[in-house]
Amino acid sequence: MPGECYGDASAFILPPLPTMSSAPDVPQVLLPLGGLVGREVDLDAFLQSLMDRIAATMQADRGTLWLLDPARRELFSRAAHLPEVSQIRVKLGQGVAGTVAQLGQPINVPDPRGEHRFFADIDRMTGYRTNSLLAVPLRDVDGALYGVLQVLNRRGGERFTSEDTERLEAIAAQVSTALQSTSLYQELQRAKDQPQAPVGYFFNRIIGESPQLQAIYRLVRKAAPTDATVLLRGESGSGKELFARAVHVNGPRRDKPFIKVDCAALPATLIENELFGHEKGAFTGADHRMPGKFEAADNGTVFIDEIGELPLPVQGKLLRVLQDREFERVGGTQAIQVDVRIVAATHRDLARMVAEGRFREDLYYRIKVVEVVLPPLRERGAEDIERLARHFVATAARRHRLSTPRLSAPALERLKRYRWPGNVRELENCIESAVVLCEGEILEEHLPLPDMDRLAPSASPEPPRAVAVPEALLQPLAEVERLHILRVLDAVKGNRTAAAKVLEIGRNTLARKLKEYGLGDEA
Repeated sequence: MPGECYGDASAFILPPLPTMSSAPDVPQVLLPLGGLVGREVDLDAFLQSLMDRIAATMQADRGTLWLLDPARRELFSRAAHLPEVSQIRVKLGQGVAGTVAQLGQPINVPDPRGEHRFFADIDRMTGYRTNSLLAVPLRDVDGALYGVLQVLNRRGGERFTSEDTERLEAIAAQVSTALQSTSLYQELQRAKDQPQAPVGYFFNRIIGESPQLQAIYRLVRKAAPTDATVLLRGESGSGKELFARAVHVNGPRRDKPFIKVDCAALPATLIENELFGHEKGAFTGADHRMPGKFEAADNGTVFIDEIGELPLPVQGKLLRVLQDREFERVGGTQAIQVDVRIVAATHRDLARMVAEGRFREDLYYRIKVVEVVLPPLRERGAEDIERLARHFVATAARRHRLSTPRLSAPALERLKRYRWPGNVRELENCIESAVVLCEGEILEEHLPLPDMDRLAPSASPEPPRAVAVPEALLQPLAEVERLHILRVLDAVKGNRTAAAKVLEIGRNTLARKLKEYGLGDEA
């Protein structure tokens, strides 16, 4: 859904297999894999587990997922039981897989000896002997072929039957549904428009190949398998929650709960209750015991979003959880043991808040065991902006059941020039609006972007020149923020709901800031 980079993949459930009157029972191959479909980072692990499951289901010795490289008009092995070589490529019409891709029809080869469609060079290359082979096409939601699913050597020396063909076709439908939810599929679509670009990326649901993201991928790969506390810093809309999920689903707690608490969306008086729960009678209306998020996430991960908004008293209780793995419910006296991993995120400068006495220094050092700083979209370069834009075009069209529109060159250039203060979230919403309003092609006028940026620097601007600033304008950032909020409030005639919307912050956050400014509670 809009508001996060690619939605909540952790709850992805595949639709039932297509029914066929004469088809045998087809197991739901992907459902036992659970959260693998949504593992944001390790796409390779997902694909390999997928092929293991398919080979076992088909009682085959080996399996191969072939994908189409449209520029070269070739198939390349993207996931396969090929311990002998890293990758194999075949041309359209070459071998059984190439013929399936060319004709768009399944092929069952009971015995490859004397079969003209069999490409024996692969066996010679690998040293493997193929005794039987079955391959079926992979098609997307529009019916376009983009790959081939193949299994080799039915176990027990038997041959693949017509029922096996129907079974593998049904499995291919499941595989296609899963693949179309990954960034790999979007890269295949992008390759049609950019034949010179390489095909195939190794990260799922996180689009981008800029050097900054490559460094973050390496960091996440190292941190995820541990229980280390992770602090994600970055501007609003830069994908902090997406990376938090990546840390969780690629770690040892992947099959346990992932619980999010958004501190900016909760009043300060309710955050403690939300995190730690309360006992019966703890306050008026507490007519029963209520567990908090930490108890709900036991053995899993708690994602504390906008931890900079956490009130000081609650910071102390959180520190106790990090140090001693225990806490007390609101109104309680009994210590409750809990085993959770904490991933926190913020767009604030916590070091400065520590210096100002607004964030506990001991907690700050406890949560930044592994610190991941996400770059704003404007610093990731034009190529990442294009990759994201094309991804969002496809996903928005699918969400609204529309034909995928073409992204015109002027519109794409406009996207690359814009500075994206709202980062990936703003780009996603911009593209969704354009997909809904355009008619077959996204033009520049379909993009809901302000005109003021037409002369703005590109996504990779030259370093700004130093300019003299009047001394009267040299003010602390907090004072600049205070004055800006007050100006916005004045412009909307004191309407705090409208002001929060203009400022793109929660209404409770606005109320908390006004209280800090000495303006008191809302009447």
